[in-house]
Amino acid sequence: MTAPKAPGTLKLPPKPPKAVPVAQPTVRPVVAAAKRPNAKPRQRPVTALRTKPPTALPSAEPQPPQQADTGDRLAKRVAAMAPCSRSEAEQYIEGGWVKVNGQVVEEPQFRIQNQTITIDPDASLLELNSITILLHKPADWIDGTEESLAKLNRATRRAPFDDARTLLVAAKQMAKDPSGMRMLQRHFKALTAAVPLENAASGLIVFTQDWRVQRKLTEDMGSMEHEIIVDVQGEVTPQALHLLNRTLDSDENLPHAKVSINSNSPERSKLRFAIKGAHRGLIAYLCQRAKLEILDMRRIRLGRVALSDLPAGQWRYLGAGEKF
Repeated sequence: MTAPKAPGTLKLPPKPPKAVPVAQPTVRPVVAAAKRPNAKPRQRPVTALRTKPPTALPSAEPQPPQQADTGDRLAKRVAAMAPCSRSEAEQYIEGGWVKVNGQVVEEPQFRIQNQTITIDPDASLLELNSITILLHKPADWIDGTEESLAKLNRATRRAPFDDARTLLVAAKQMAKDPSGMRMLQRHFKALTAAVPLENAASGLIVFTQDWRVQRKLTEDMGSMEHEIIVDVQGEVTPQALHLLNRTLDSDENLPHAKVSINSNSPERSKLRFAIKGAHRGLIAYLCQRAKLEILDMRRIRLGRVALSDLPAGQWRYLGAGEKF
């Protein structure tokens, strides 16, 4: 028999059992390994980038599909037609003796399919000689020599400047070139400018592929006479001409120069300098000592080769009978 409940008492529900904590595994602290003396740093291999490169945006204009090179090289066809070796065929092509569909092609690697190929009946490999170009450099242009380009400061190199080499193009050839040579693309390759000229001066400069001309212009430059025409402000007095001809005792180390007067007037005078070798700053030094202001300077002759009537900014070939 159940006992009666006491009045005024409340029976609470039993408490839930306490949760037993789960045992955690013991974690040992990581101790940095002691570095060995004279140990080299470990070089890890370079792996993929941490971030993916941005996806290139599609261009607005569709790109034309690239056509694969098909057909035979022109040199191969010419070698079979001549017949001759492949190297001789390349020389015929570079000499301008081969036409494709009536047009001269000078690239041996030009691809041929069904075009018509013709070889000039007068084709000869004897005319593939190295050439020399004479250029009338305008004033304030770089002469194109390595010496002049090396003297340009960093600011000038970054800014666009006028280089005489940029004038060696077909459009700048003299209209009536007295040499009579056929212009070819190979004539503008491996050209060397050997005789420097002041940037402010205009006149004759030489570009050549011929090692014999190159040696003549370098080894014999000291004995080769350069003729320069210099326009100065005002009239040249006999005392000034005396100073220009280097009669001072302190001029023993200066190169020999012959100075004469071509024309003399109170407004403008013209002097002729004949100097052996190219010496930058010599004419400016002599004129400054004689208190003459230079207005214009132009080199008209190198050895036995003269500028003649070659217009400024144009070029012509060195003729077969011209020698420095």
